Amino acid sequence: MEDHRSSTPNAIGLCLLPQELIQNIFLSLVLPEILPLKLLNKSFSQIISDHTFVRRCNSVSAATTWLFVYKKRWLRDAVLHAFTHRSSHRWFRIRIADLHFHADNDLYFLAASANFFLFASNTVREVIAVNLITLTVKRIPPSPLGPRGTSSWRRSGMKLVSHPDGSDHFRFLFAECVDNRPVLFVYNSESDTWKSTEGKENTGSSGIVPRGGGNIFLSVAHGPRESVLVACTAQCEAPTVVRPRFDPRGSDGGLSVGYSWGNVIDRLHVYGDGYMMIVKWEGGERGKGRVLKGVELWGLSLDGRKWEFVSVVPSELMKVVEKPYGVMMGCLEEKNGILRAALVSNSEGFWNMIWLSYDATCNNWTWIPLPDCKMKGWNMAGISFSSGLILP
Repeated sequence: MEDHRSSTPNAIGLCLLPQELIQNIFLSLVLPEILPLKLLNKSFSQIISDHTFVRRCNSVSAATTWLFVYKKRWLRDAVLHAFTHRSSHRWFRIRIADLHFHADNDLYFLAASANFFLFASNTVREVIAVNLITLTVKRIPPSPLGPRGTSSWRRSGMKLVSHPDGSDHFRFLFAECVDNRPVLFVYNSESDTWKSTEGKENTGSSGIVPRGGGNIFLSVAHGPRESVLVACTAQCEAPTVVRPRFDPRGSDGGLSVGYSWGNVIDRLHVYGDGYMMIVKWEGGERGKGRVLKGVELWGLSLDGRKWEFVSVVPSELMKVVEKPYGVMMGCLEEKNGILRAALVSNSEGFWNMIWLSYDATCNNWTWIPLPDCKMKGWNMAGISFSSGLILP
């Protein structure tokens, strides 16, 4: 990981300090800043490898949320940018060429969870899992649906779940409609096998936990007035099909998903973890001069039969994030009652990113300012939130 590399004289001077003080200094850093320090000298490596330091570092790092953005011109220039509000003045840069795995120019960033990151190759049509901390690489065998190109993966229809004990294992889930029936596909890295299970229709008799509660929700399809999702437990078992209806509160706008482009629609729907964010805008023809008008948050009802209105971004906060744009996309995740949304827009070649956070417990919206990612002239090839980066 690049950036924040100490010079040799500074490293020597730091080594003269008491070890306990050095540990406290290191603990004030985020993990991408700590890892390069292991390479500076033996003393730093011993401190960072100490079990007490690892435990203290991981207790903080595991709860830190990151936003990862993958941008590229060609492979040797491809960079995974990482940002957290704990270090709010800059992005960290991870060069894909430094990860030492054979890949092609047509690489797409799918998802992240803890130390694991998934990339899809369009040329060889395979999924590659990378542990960014240990720099180990694992190629995932084709799913029961066969090799898939990057266009087949839908952000809201898949999920990467790392093992809770921090071990070197993970599960990769995605949902698709097969013969008009929603099916859950789960890859287990420990057994290196896939399992597919047809979802059972939700009867509403036993009830589900649509928001929070540790359940996983994967989008399958979204029609003008109805969505189709597959819900399963955190152990990736008992897939249930839920079909929430949507009443757009007096508006004539139906459901949609993906990019907003030109003046085809006047809103964008972003899905994730049993929630839906509706982004509205006004003004401008063919995408020119449009500005955000409002952002609404909806969630699945308790019985999973409809989308319920949750909250709206306050007008004073909307004034802060208002910017003209031509095209926009987004991602949305929920964890421990906190919803995080990233809206990425492009206006005449200039990229802009907005990070919004909503605390469901106290009904509070916050905006996380993001520094300039300097993406003009680059292609964005994937975005994801993640948390749980830890030292092994």
